[in-house]
Amino acid sequence: MGVISMKALLEAGVHFGHQTGRWNPKMRPYIFGARNGIHVIDLQKTSKLFDRAFHFVRDAVARGEKVLFVGTKKQAQNIVAEEATRAQQHFVTNRWLGGTLTNFRTVRQSIERYKELQKMETDGSFEKFTKKEVLQLRRERAKLEKNLPGLKEMQRLPAVLYVIDPKKEHIAVAEARRLRIPVVAVTDTNCDPDEVDFVIPGNDDAIRAIKLFTEKIAEACVEGERQYQDNLTQQPREKPVEKPQPAKASDGSAGGPRVEVVGRRQGSGGEPAAGSDEPANN
Repeated sequence: MGVISMKALLEAGVHFGHQTGRWNPKMRPYIFGARNGIHVIDLQKTSKLFDRAFHFVRDAVARGEKVLFVGTKKQAQNIVAEEATRAQQHFVTNRWLGGTLTNFRTVRQSIERYKELQKMETDGSFEKFTKKEVLQLRRERAKLEKNLPGLKEMQRLPAVLYVIDPKKEHIAVAEARRLRIPVVAVTDTNCDPDEVDFVIPGNDDAIRAIKLFTEKIAEACVEGERQYQDNLTQQPREKPVEKPQPAKASDGSAGGPRVEVVGRRQGSGGEPAAGSDEPANN
């Protein structure tokens, strides 16, 4: 049995594609047929391909990698944000900022600025500014907060991009492909599957379908994180390196080799050397 049952796929309306006049011919292998002018997606292939995507995401997170969830269409925003947060992954739901991946260094600067403004407001730093300056700072923070809430903990590029509707999110997909980041996407009959590494043929407009797929991808992340933590605890701890102890001279009492105590040479004044039995010359 697959990760998602056939009954669940049917109840979520995953099989409903777009109108036959709005299709992409490259999606032909994933289409079962047409009914009342609507393409019907082959759920047997959806189930098989989703299993493949699920295990790929799980294995990536199990290696300590992160997934970036992307869904900016209205019906996907809340679902994507909630599930990505539950899985402790990153997300974009408002608007894809050009260069989010390809110009990540600049995005990191914006994230640090956003965190700085948050801290300034909570620790009382705003009291040092005039009312006009505080208003400007709060506007700046609000603008950053609108676009960066799901990226503020992203310290490095993600290993996987999970996308709802790759046609709408074509800029995000293009950036990921440029950086060779694998793309996992819910791909409707009007999309180009050649732009996606792990195609999930399905309805990318219905809320129930979006929720079903996104919940399961989030579960893949949760499972992967659990495996990652288990692997960390099972790794043997390295034994501390013992420092070599300095050798000590034996006094002979322990039966070991006796070290002869050599006296100093006589000085120029004829004084006996320390430890010598010879009398001093008069």
